[in-house]
Amino acid sequence: MISELDPIENDASALSVVAVLRKMIIAGDYAAGERLAEIPVSERLGVSRTPVRLAFRTLEQEGLLEKTGKRGLVVRAISQADVQCAIEVRGALEGLAARRLAERGLSADQRETLRDCVTQGAKLLAKGHLLEDDIGAWSALNQTFHRTVVEGTDSRVIADAIARNDHLPFASASSISIDRDALPHEYEKLRLAQSHHALVLDALERRESARVEMLMREHAYVGFRYASLIAENARHTHSEAEC
Repeated sequence: MISELDPIENDASALSVVAVLRKMIIAGDYAAGERLAEIPVSERLGVSRTPVRLAFRTLEQEGLLEKTGKRGLVVRAISQADVQCAIEVRGALEGLAARRLAERGLSADQRETLRDCVTQGAKLLAKGHLLEDDIGAWSALNQTFHRTVVEGTDSRVIADAIARNDHLPFASASSISIDRDALPHEYEKLRLAQSHHALVLDALERRESARVEMLMREHAYVGFRYASLIAENARHTHSEAEC
C-alpha cells in the first residue's frame, strides 16, 4: 500500500500514483469501460484523493481514461497494435529531436540538466533495489530528461507532434508502469532505462547525431518490450539456479 500523503501532495507522490494506476489498467485490475471514481481508488491505494485526482487528469491526457457523462471517467479500450504503433512514432520523433540537438550542440544549461538527471538517477538506483517511494522520483527525473531533449531543438514542430502523440495510450515517455508486487523486476527495467539515459547523454555531448537518434528510438521500447524480456530472463536464471 502506498504511504498516506500530506494534504499538499508533491509531484513525485502524484507520479507514483499515476504509475501504479497505469500498471493496474495494464493488468486488467480496471477493465475497459469500467468507471473510476476518486474515493474508491484512493481507498484501494491507501492515499488521499488529491494525488488520485491528479493521476486521473494525467491518465486522461495519455488516453488511458476517457470522459463519460459530465464528470465521469472510464477506462479506454485499447489494442496492442495501437500501443506499439504509438510507441514507434514517439521513438521516431524523439530520435529526430535528439539528432537535431546533437547537430546543434548542447547549451550549458541543457548539459547541466541532463547530467543532473543521469547523476540523480544513478543515486536513486545505487542501493541495488527499488522502493515504492522511488517510483515518483524516477518518473520526475525521466520526464525532465525527455523534455530537455525534445525542447532542446530549434523547432516547435517536433515537440507539437510528440504532444499530439502523447494523447495515445502508453505513447508518452512518462508512461511508466510499475508493478508494486514485482519491484526487483521493475528495478532491472529502470536500471536499463538509466543506462540508456547515460548513453544518450554521451552521444549528445560527442555530437554523434546518428548514434543518438538510434539510441532514442530503442529507448522508447523500455516500458513496452523490455519488461517481458527481463521477466523471461529472470525465470531462466531461476530455473538454472534450481538445477
